[in-house]
Amino acid sequence: MQPQTHPDPSPAMKSGGWRVWWQLTRPHTLTAAFVPVLLGTALAIDTTDISFSLFLAMLVASLLIQAATNMFNEYFDFKRGLDTAESIGIGGAIVREGIKPKTVIQLAFALYFIALLLGVYICMNSSWWLAAVGLVCMAAGYLYTGGPFPIAYTPFGEIVAGFFMGMMIILISFFIQTGTVTTLSVMISVPIFILVGLILMANNIRDLDGDKEFGRKTLAILLGRDKAIYFLGIMFTISYIWIFVMIAAGYISPWLAIVALSVPKAVKATKGFIGKTKPAQMMPAMVATAQTNTIFGFLLSVGLFLGYLL
Repeated sequence: MQPQTHPDPSPAMKSGGWRVWWQLTRPHTLTAAFVPVLLGTALAIDTTDISFSLFLAMLVASLLIQAATNMFNEYFDFKRGLDTAESIGIGGAIVREGIKPKTVIQLAFALYFIALLLGVYICMNSSWWLAAVGLVCMAAGYLYTGGPFPIAYTPFGEIVAGFFMGMMIILISFFIQTGTVTTLSVMISVPIFILVGLILMANNIRDLDGDKEFGRKTLAILLGRDKAIYFLGIMFTISYIWIFVMIAAGYISPWLAIVALSVPKAVKATKGFIGKTKPAQMMPAMVATAQTNTIFGFLLSVGLFLGYLL
């Protein structure tokens, strides 16, 4: 394990460059929090009048939790010696910009505290049962890379991320508007469960060699690079098939077939990993995976709107 030091502050850090702090949130991952809130709210439109204040509170809280989770990741990966100045795909605030690790972890907890206050507001206007659910979701964000047994170092990272940052956010967003959870809301959340998990799978395919060196046991490592890429493609396919089966069964409007417009992005993401071995070569594929989730979820929401209006 490398010694726990950090470089002298860079010029950007000395001048208080906002880009350093923005990159610390890993902005390309934040749509994983935005899409489920939008989709859960769109699902509720056909059932009730939407409370914009609850939607906004849920959206901001989810974004803060996602950003804080990324900061926990930055902090604990540095502490365990995984991140270096040459690491690809990290915020780099500690190893490249000279921000003190203590500052990063304190900022993460500060974002959690703000999200907790928003959670209190949401509970006051919906149900206090959500307090327990929200705390479990926040704990999962911390334990993903924190604690003695980080979830990210196991084969269950994709499942945990997809469940808590995909399915659960959709269902909470739907519940705070309607006061219930329906079979349809659970079924429509399944593809986002998968796609959010695939963002982590893409990350782990990119980092496979480095993660293996540090003793991680991610799903990508257990499968091997070629099978992991194949698995990525299969799960993309299942996400689309799921929606078209629901349309064929009459559960949802044919307008939701609009998600097919995102297929080229999923194909690009999968093909982008084939034959690549260096992390920098795989960054475009990883970005395309996150974009697939964003576009798919946005189009699904648009399809729901069109189905209600037309």
